[in-house]
Amino acid sequence: MMAHPKISVLAITGGPGIVAMGMKSGKKVIGAGAGNPPCIVDETADIVKAAEDIINGASFDYNLPCIAEKSLIVVASVADYLIQQMQSFGALLLNYEQTEKLRAICLPDGSANKKLVGKSPSALLEAAGLPLPAKAPRLLIAVVDANDSWVTCEQLMPMLPIVKVNDFDSALTLALKVEDGLHHTAIMHSQNVSRLNLAARVMQTSIFVKNGPSWAGIGVGGEGFTTFTIATPTGEGTTSARTFARSRRCVLTSGFSIR
Repeated sequence: MMAHPKISVLAITGGPGIVAMGMKSGKKVIGAGAGNPPCIVDETADIVKAAEDIINGASFDYNLPCIAEKSLIVVASVADYLIQQMQSFGALLLNYEQTEKLRAICLPDGSANKKLVGKSPSALLEAAGLPLPAKAPRLLIAVVDANDSWVTCEQLMPMLPIVKVNDFDSALTLALKVEDGLHHTAIMHSQNVSRLNLAARVMQTSIFVKNGPSWAGIGVGGEGFTTFTIATPTGEGTTSARTFARSRRCVLTSGFSIR
């Protein structure tokens, strides 16, 4: 397909290897890069709304979208209340033993088990040999350390790791580390405009969602046009029909002149 003479533009996703292959084709490439979006919640946030938004965003399509919340970094003073509210919106909180059993099957070597990518929370529990609750959960959640593989790996599964931090500054520092310079997507819940502004400037992501679910950043219930291709490696950012077109000019230098 890349070599076909009638194809002039390649829109590529799936990892750096295939994007690099496309770049060698000699054709225009719109390359969608990896993302590991952190979500910050500070002590000023509307916690109930934040909980609902996070569940809606992270559970969408079983967390397959690269823009979905992949880790939750929350100021410790509101963490327990946030977790409680997330449970009320359909999250299932796992204890340490359950989290480790899930890790063994989902992240066996520190990277995502491709056979479980995009599977439902119930399917993940079943694969790990964990009991299924009476009501199917929308999202699995667990409190982990900042360096945990659940946090550092883009696992593309409906399992959201939660890291508690002392304050907003610590949250932003960790979010920047977790995003790892991908410049893809970040989310933040806060009523402090100065903090929102600072985080947006520090993160420098193509998408920065404030006080909403992650999918608001691709035009679903948020500002702007709808887009599912976020081209960070090749620089386009959020793509539109205009991204796939070119500006042309047709000039007549003589004739049709009134001079």
